Amino acid sequence: MPKLKNHSGSKKRFKITANGNVKAQARGKRHNMRKRPQKMKRNARGTMVLTHMDARIIIKNFLRV
Repeated sequence: MPKLKNHSGSKKRFKITANGNVKAQARGKRHNMRKRPQKMKRNARGTMVLTHMDARIIIKNFLRV
């Protein structure tokens, strides 16, 4: 059987930490920011660690580690 390829878009969007957690950018920072509260914009800066169940889905379906 041929090798399975990783999802190229996911490789650019997610990183796996040393403990096996998945880091990702916060959602909702692309457009229409004038409608968002200042608190939401502040909290969406930087990266966050995904929950265990979300991380399992990303690793299983897209990153195939």
